[in-house]
Amino acid sequence: MAIYCDVVLPAPLDRAFTYRLRDEAGASSGMPPAGVFRENDPPVGGRVVVPFRNEKLIGVVTRLHDDPPPVEARLVESVLDEEPILTAELMELAAWIGRYYLAPLGEVLRGMLPLAAEVRRSMQYRITDLGRQILLAGAERGSSRRSRRSAEEQDAEYAVLNYLLDGEAAKQGALRAAAGASPELLAGMVRKRWLRRQEEAAPRDARRMTRYAVLVATARPPRLTENQLALLGELAGAGDGLPLAELRRRGRAGSTLSTLVKRGLIALEDRPSAFHLSGLPSGAGERSLNAHQQAALKRISASLGSGQFSTCLLYGVTGSGKTHVYLAAMQQALDAGLSSILLVPEIGLTPAMAALLHSAFGGHVALLHSALTSAERAEQWRRIRRGEARIVVGTRSAVFAPVARLGLILVDEEHDGSYKQEEGVRYHARDVAVMRAKIAGAVAVLGSATPSLESWRNAQTGKYAVVEMKERVNRRPMPSISLVDMREEFRQTGQDHLFSRALIEQAQGAMQRGEQAIILLNRRGYSFAVLCRACGEKLECENCAIALAHHKPAPHPVSGADPEPPPRPASGQRLKCHYCGYATTAPTRCPRCRSEHLFFFGAGSQQGEERLQELFPAARIGRMDRDSVRGRRDLEGLLARLHAREIDLLVGTQMIAKGHDIHGVTLVGVVGADFALGLPDFRAAERVFQLLTQVSGRAGRGELPGQVLVQTYHPEHYAIQFAARHDFEGFAAKEMRFRKCMRYPPFAVLANVLIQSPKLEEAAGWASELGRWLSRQSLDRVRVLGPATAPIARIKRIYRFHLLLKAEERQTLSRALSAILAQAEFLGIPRRNLIVDVDAVNLM
Repeated sequence: MAIYCDVVLPAPLDRAFTYRLRDEAGASSGMPPAGVFRENDPPVGGRVVVPFRNEKLIGVVTRLHDDPPPVEARLVESVLDEEPILTAELMELAAWIGRYYLAPLGEVLRGMLPLAAEVRRSMQYRITDLGRQILLAGAERGSSRRSRRSAEEQDAEYAVLNYLLDGEAAKQGALRAAAGASPELLAGMVRKRWLRRQEEAAPRDARRMTRYAVLVATARPPRLTENQLALLGELAGAGDGLPLAELRRRGRAGSTLSTLVKRGLIALEDRPSAFHLSGLPSGAGERSLNAHQQAALKRISASLGSGQFSTCLLYGVTGSGKTHVYLAAMQQALDAGLSSILLVPEIGLTPAMAALLHSAFGGHVALLHSALTSAERAEQWRRIRRGEARIVVGTRSAVFAPVARLGLILVDEEHDGSYKQEEGVRYHARDVAVMRAKIAGAVAVLGSATPSLESWRNAQTGKYAVVEMKERVNRRPMPSISLVDMREEFRQTGQDHLFSRALIEQAQGAMQRGEQAIILLNRRGYSFAVLCRACGEKLECENCAIALAHHKPAPHPVSGADPEPPPRPASGQRLKCHYCGYATTAPTRCPRCRSEHLFFFGAGSQQGEERLQELFPAARIGRMDRDSVRGRRDLEGLLARLHAREIDLLVGTQMIAKGHDIHGVTLVGVVGADFALGLPDFRAAERVFQLLTQVSGRAGRGELPGQVLVQTYHPEHYAIQFAARHDFEGFAAKEMRFRKCMRYPPFAVLANVLIQSPKLEEAAGWASELGRWLSRQSLDRVRVLGPATAPIARIKRIYRFHLLLKAEERQTLSRALSAILAQAEFLGIPRRNLIVDVDAVNLM
């Protein structure tokens, strides 16, 4: 048996730590509750609880050995897993992610394990040597008159020290009960170093349980009241008992239930809670494939049958039936005893996709995404790990699902930027999916109507196979796209209207014919900025260098003659930051010059909904954005109403643009999508083209043809022109020429290095030091831009500077980034203050 183990911890530290598995007498460590591990070594890929500084952390074992470290190793506290919780395949994938994205392995593994619900964390306090000295001095001399605390507070401090004198740690609740200690008092004692605060971690049972009331059979029931008889009758009618929540809803869970439980006529049982996969009907119907779908499936099936790794780009126009090809391919994988993972870019797409998969595969389906509770995520992960679910659908983190015998990974809408993680380990789920397929010898399928230029380039160079589906199912025509020049609209009307006359007329006509319409307005809130017309002050978030968005509590009437929002906000209106969540009451005067002339400019989805309600008072109008859809139930309810044609007109942000298959929608309007062309981002044109193409694809997916109206101030821009012609290949060729000329991806590799700190002078100083060091280096074929202030200079009170690195080869870029990390460590820049974003998607 090994003496030591190497453990990686969930911290921004680029190394593993060595711990002892046995004490000096040779006894194994392991004193967790319920007798989890005791004699055998912990498995590589299993979790252990270890001391780290003043905390107890849960890490993952990466190596067992007998090599003593140069310093004394601390003892492993307990072992949580008897078997590896991460397979060798997932450990290899984690190691690749750490190397490719230059991320600490411990943080990579933390992101791969959605098992937070299985760990109970608590904060405990211990007395320090200084605290013992203070207690002894207080016993000899009494309370200090120089203390700022009252006599009662000093008494509470001494009571805390006395309670902890035996050396045992205590939780905050115990100290509050025993000594009357408030959180503020304990925090002060920690600052004075009388106490040491440490976080404890221990396993807990995370199973979701529901309590049921069950009828107990009895030969001769005693005399009962009317209410008791009624309750027993309901339970008898239910047969297998009723949940207590249902009895509460019926008004039956009070004293009547308690009395019957005490008398032994009703028993209470805890049963595993049911999991809500999707609240939408499947709408699957007959899944017969047309010739184009069959050809695509044949290519994927051939790759599956070879048993070797391959990557296929499934390039199919919107409405071509890619989803049914996915289902058929997953069925073939399942028939061969293989598992499949299907990634979707947004949580908003999971209800419909989960309903389809459940209709096709029943209980084989598991769901993984961040909108689930921590207990639900852990439950679904365990089902997958046990082999009970061979089909997994979810957002980017589902790429780490612990499926056995992986045969197929499908990435739907592979171009979508949502697959890039923007916090923590900044991996791209599409690229991780390809690498996981390579490690497992599986097939990766990347599907899109607007492939990313990186994937398109890989297809052109033969790295990926290409399968094309250029025709809609049932030979339905592509929607007709018309451009509305908003400059000409203003010249003709003399007013800056949110919706053009053509869009209003087309929407009215569609609804009169009993059809549905969708309008994309890709901004949240009512107005997206507030400006003082007297002094020019822009109202910004106190935590972020970003304008506050104006939100209204409810729509209010606006005169048709005045298209602008009112200069003074009504009561209850708020200004919100969409980055940190800060919110404040909308002012009636400028906070700088006290002028009343505040201008609320720009229109968001909330204002769009209000204007549409004024234009079409009899219409049933819905809104889909992150303000109106806050959870799974909200989203499923809205989509169910849309599918049931209970909504005539839906307005929303880009949430409505992706993947939804609503057969009643014949009209799509696009408002303000071209503002993104002005952003300082080399991908701006690509994103606008993708957004226009994707939202246009929501029209005409049923029996009736579709019509799309795009309102734009840049009708001549090539991205908009190619989108209007449904010409992805033409757009890709033109954009590729620009990228090649300027040496941007896919003709180069790119990384964004972010230097950040809560102190402006500290962040600026670090950025300057790194910049001066880089200017003295002769980096081989690497171009460095910066350092410079990030486009958004402050987020959540963190100041941000960045460096942009471009290189022709991946290895060259990796060496340069490794050199920067080494120099940052030499300069004393903490790793948590330096973010390396390889293949950066968001440069803001």
